[in-house]
Amino acid sequence: MKKPLIVLTGPTASGKTSLAVALAKEIGGEIISGDSMQVYKGMDIGTAKVKEEEKEGIPHYMIDEFEPYEECSVALFQGKVKEYMNKIYEKGKIPIIVGGTGFYIRAITHDIEFKETKQDDSIRDRLMEEAKLHGADYMHNKLQEIDPKSADTIHKNNIQRIVRALEYYEQTREPISLHNEREKKRKSPYNLLFFALTMDRKLLYDRINIRVDQMIEEGLLEEVKALYDLGYSKDLPSMRGIGYKEFYPYFEKEKDLDECIDDLKQNTRHYAKRQLTWLRHQANPVWVEVDKYNFNKEEILNFLNDQVEEFNILM
Repeated sequence: MKKPLIVLTGPTASGKTSLAVALAKEIGGEIISGDSMQVYKGMDIGTAKVKEEEKEGIPHYMIDEFEPYEECSVALFQGKVKEYMNKIYEKGKIPIIVGGTGFYIRAITHDIEFKETKQDDSIRDRLMEEAKLHGADYMHNKLQEIDPKSADTIHKNNIQRIVRALEYYEQTREPISLHNEREKKRKSPYNLLFFALTMDRKLLYDRINIRVDQMIEEGLLEEVKALYDLGYSKDLPSMRGIGYKEFYPYFEKEKDLDECIDDLKQNTRHYAKRQLTWLRHQANPVWVEVDKYNFNKEEILNFLNDQVEEFNILM
C-alpha cells in the first residue's frame, strides 16, 4: 500500500503557510518545507520562513539546515526530506510538503534517481570560472551545442543550471535533458495529493508588491546587510536567491535602494509566473482558487478536507 503524501504549493504570497498549519492540525500532519532557500540559516525574512508563533505547535522540517556558504543540491535536499518523511510516518502522521521549488518538489514526489557521479568539484569550479570569464551567452551557446533541449528550457542568465547541465554531461556523457525525460515518465510511489493555490494574476501581483514592502518594514535590508558584512559572496547559491541578490548592487553603490526594491518586486512577480507555468505543465495539481473563496481559510480548508477524503489520504 502506498504511503500518503500531500503537497501544498502555489506562488509566493498566496497564503500557503497558515493554510498548511490548519490542514496539518485537521488531518494529523507534519510540515516539511519544500523551499530550496529556507534551508539556509540567517535567511528568514527574505525566504518568508514560518515564525514560531505561526507554527501553532505543528513540527516543521527542512528549515535552517545549512549555513549560507554551504550548497544544498537537489539530491542532498531529497535525501534529507526522505529521512524526515520516514520519521513522520513512524509517528503515524502524514507529511505535508509546503511551498517550494518545482524541481525539488518533483524529486521528492516522484523519487527521482540521481545518477551516481564521482564527486569532482573541479569540473564545476572550472565551468564557473569559464562563465565569469566569457559570460552567460557563451555558456548558453556551449550548452546549445551538446544539449539543445536543455538550452531551450534554461534561460541564458541562469548560470547555475547551465553549469549543472554542462557538468552532468562532462561526468556522464549523457545530456541532462535525456535524464529529465526519463524521470518525467516515472510515476509517484506515494498516494499523492498535490494542491496548488492560485488567484487572479493582477491580485497576486498586488499582494506580492505589498508583501515586499512588509518585508522591508520587518528588516529585510538589515538581514541581507548582515550576510553581506559576513563576506558571503553574491556568487553563492544562497545569495543568488530572490530577496538577497537584489540588494548587493545597493551595498556596492551601483544602484539606489528604491531601484533595488523595484527589482525585487519585479523578480518576485516573474518568479510567481514561472511557478504557475511549472505547475500547469509539470504537476497536474488540484487547483485551489483562493480568491473565489474570498480568502476565507475555513472554506478553503473544507475544500482541502473533502479532497483528502476523496483521495483516501488519511492513514
